[in-house]
Amino acid sequence: TGLIKNIGTLKKLYSGFEITAPLGNNAFSFDSRENKKIYVPALITAKISAVQTGSRVAFSEIEGGQEKNRCGLKNFIHYSVGQKNIFIFDNHNHAFFFWLAGYLAGEIIPGGKLIHIDQHSDMRKPQARFPFRLKDKFSLQDVFDYTNFVLNVGNFIQPALDLNLFSGVEIIDSSYAFGNPVPSGFVLDIDMDIFSEDMDYIDFNLKLGKIRKYIEKAGFITIATSPFFMEQQKAIDIIGRLL
Repeated sequence: TGLIKNIGTLKKLYSGFEITAPLGNNAFSFDSRENKKIYVPALITAKISAVQTGSRVAFSEIEGGQEKNRCGLKNFIHYSVGQKNIFIFDNHNHAFFFWLAGYLAGEIIPGGKLIHIDQHSDMRKPQARFPFRLKDKFSLQDVFDYTNFVLNVGNFIQPALDLNLFSGVEIIDSSYAFGNPVPSGFVLDIDMDIFSEDMDYIDFNLKLGKIRKYIEKAGFITIATSPFFMEQQKAIDIIGRLL
């Protein structure tokens, strides 16, 4: 596929790096934290068995007066099944990068629906708009910079809607929403914190079975393990059951 031909460019950008300035996900409680940096892992093409916990802090925040530093994944994973591309990463804002990479490669056609399965809506507005429109010429570097240094885990969907990359978003975050019919022609975005303890009131097998149906019908899939909201090994184990 077009995206697989271009995967080398994605890997050059996502080669493993630190964010040390108060930008993107590193801006949360920056002045109050002892830890001043977060790590963004390298992207590799591999099987699902390569999704492993990392040993470097991916998300740092002060909650209830206590500094919480959470490690993310060892690597971001690109995995393809037939013509279907799946990207697995830790912090959820990276979905924006992979969506736009999919668009630039002709894998995502603008105007389809986004199905967002998540404990949170992630619908906050970022401080700055993406400085291009879809009709403009922009590069993966432009998307990478915006994703990592402007966006954070709670505000990456609105910019995609603002670009008209998607016609709309369907948020699956409740037992009621899991009862919705599975459409066709959509991009699937999963946050593994839908399986966090806070979401245990929704039957586990209901979630597992329905998400598998979404995976089967989706044209393009992004999966976040969300280290601040979800125990990473648990997230990885469930990904293994989904794919």
